Amino acid sequence: MTPPEHDGPMARGDEHTDRRDDNIEDNQPQEAAALHADESDHPDDAGQRDGDEHDASETSAEPPPPPPRKRLALYVAVPLVLLVAWGVFVHWHQSSDAADTLKQSQAAVPDVQVATAKRSSDLTATSLPGQTVAFDSADLFARATGYIAERRVDIGSHVKKGELLLRIAAPDLDQQLEQARAQLGQMQAQLAQAQTSLQQANSTAKNADLNSRRSKILESEGWDTAQNRDNLKTASDVDVKSVAAAQAGIGVAVSNVRAQQAQVDRLVALTGFENVIAPFDGVITQRDVDVGTLVQSDSNTGTALLHLDDQDVLRCQVYVPQSQFAGIHDGLPALVTVPELPGEQFRAFVSRSSVSLAQNSRSMLVEVDIDNRAGKLTPGLFVTVAFDVKRPAPAVVIPDAALIFDAAGLHVAVVGQDDKVEMRPIVIARDTGTEAELREGLDGSEKVIVNPPSDLTQGQKVHVMPDKKPDAKQASG
Repeated sequence: MTPPEHDGPMARGDEHTDRRDDNIEDNQPQEAAALHADESDHPDDAGQRDGDEHDASETSAEPPPPPPRKRLALYVAVPLVLLVAWGVFVHWHQSSDAADTLKQSQAAVPDVQVATAKRSSDLTATSLPGQTVAFDSADLFARATGYIAERRVDIGSHVKKGELLLRIAAPDLDQQLEQARAQLGQMQAQLAQAQTSLQQANSTAKNADLNSRRSKILESEGWDTAQNRDNLKTASDVDVKSVAAAQAGIGVAVSNVRAQQAQVDRLVALTGFENVIAPFDGVITQRDVDVGTLVQSDSNTGTALLHLDDQDVLRCQVYVPQSQFAGIHDGLPALVTVPELPGEQFRAFVSRSSVSLAQNSRSMLVEVDIDNRAGKLTPGLFVTVAFDVKRPAPAVVIPDAALIFDAAGLHVAVVGQDDKVEMRPIVIARDTGTEAELREGLDGSEKVIVNPPSDLTQGQKVHVMPDKKPDAKQASG
């Protein structure tokens, strides 16, 4: 009788079971050989391995059923739910901590240090850069064409007014002077000749006048003719004209003499420039020629000889800005310092100013005279000039550490009533690096917070810390 065929899962299950049984039977010889090998190596464990092999064969004979789908979904859902719950807990904990921190910060009263704003004095210390120049300075040029025959000074020579510095040899100029003097002699001789001619013309005119008068008397008495009288009268008139001509000749001669004398004087002056003398007391700071150098006296291409500076008194030129020009006046004391001379201070006074401001820089040129008879300074130095300029109006001074600059602009934090913060906008007139002078914002009696916290707000209550007093040891030290 043929067994009934089974359809569906049960049939497939039986078929699967049969196949597994076949595989088990086929593998039994191989497993037995492996077991014998292991037993030969480890005889003590042979019995135990036989028992394990028997259990394994029974287990392999009955395969485990596949896990259900609900259990797999549970394995995935539980960790996911735990992870989401952990995230929610962490977020809640952070929000709670932030809220607590915010409440603590709002309720906390920060400790601050304050400084009292003060009114500045009527004088403001002003330091401006300047430069020194010689009180008198001159470039000496040649006014006579020739060669340098003698040089008595060099760079650095101290000279006195009227001292001979150079001597120029100009033989052509000397010959021109001799020629002009000779021509002047000729002109003077011509003047003497004209004067003699005038005297002769005067004598002739007098004689002609006498003869004319006699002829008139004789003609009236009948002893002379009318023609002779007319001739004598005409001759007298001609002699008078000759006197006038002689007088004019003298005027021409005098003019010629004067013109030639002027030429001689000019050449004498030019020959005088052959000796170059010092126009004032000073120091030779530049020499451009030496013995044998050809120099020209042309006014446009003249040769520069020497440069002379008077350094006993120096002019210090300073440009004062528009904001401080009102306090500058003649006689204002000044203090001049030079970086290359540390510890040296030179007292001076404002001597003069340009009065008006330059349009390109809106500054006024001011000159300060410095007594330099000791010779410690020299022209061309960059110096610092300090003035005590009188203020038009006092300013409020606060430390730079109190300034606050943020999106709201420039302001300071002032401790007001009940130790509450008030933010005051300010306008700075001048900043010295450590202190700020205010034009607007404070009246000089406020207490401003120094180094204010970044989170300081309007109306926030603060605790003002007392000023730190130095210890006795530090004070004595």
